[in-house]
Amino acid sequence: MMTELKKLYVGSLRLTAGCRKLGIGLMRVAIFVIFVWIGGLKFWNYEAEGIVPFVANSPFMSFFYTKSAPEYRDYKLREGEFDPAKRDWHTANNTYGFSRGLGVLIMGIGVLAFLGMFFPKAGLVGAILAILMTVGTLSFLATTPEAWVPDLGAEHGFPLLSGAGRLVVKDIAILAGAVILLSESARRLLNEQKNNGDEDL
Repeated sequence: MMTELKKLYVGSLRLTAGCRKLGIGLMRVAIFVIFVWIGGLKFWNYEAEGIVPFVANSPFMSFFYTKSAPEYRDYKLREGEFDPAKRDWHTANNTYGFSRGLGVLIMGIGVLAFLGMFFPKAGLVGAILAILMTVGTLSFLATTPEAWVPDLGAEHGFPLLSGAGRLVVKDIAILAGAVILLSESARRLLNEQKNNGDEDL
């Protein structure tokens, strides 16, 4: 009985060990879906308005906006809310123009990561860009006050992530996946060079 159980156990391990290629493929699909979906949402006003606190407080991105960082707090809109005066402020702030440009970039990264399934060079570029994008997103934890529970008289501050902070911290998993895809694409490119007789690469 124990021998049969051991055989079943070892067989299960071998089956699971063979899922590496499937896992990498699923990671490409996952990054594709996430990036294309989130990037596409950047064309909707509510999403563009929602990222303002992140961008306005970032020393690397705030120059895309025309207004000063503290000012945006007076023009926040809840998801789905319409206020003509606030909408005009966001238009003047380049909120929507920047968001659409960012959306195109994010969708492009997702497509490149997915194409890495067939073209390792595209996958390499996509993985590098995904890493840079997620590192930039994770930097919001250090630059965006809204990433942490505010001091309203109860629990607040680090390590208590707000809704915005919880949204950002999930990019750690995407970063890890992008590093895996980067390694896999590089390995395939090296194998291609080896098969082509270029041993010096």
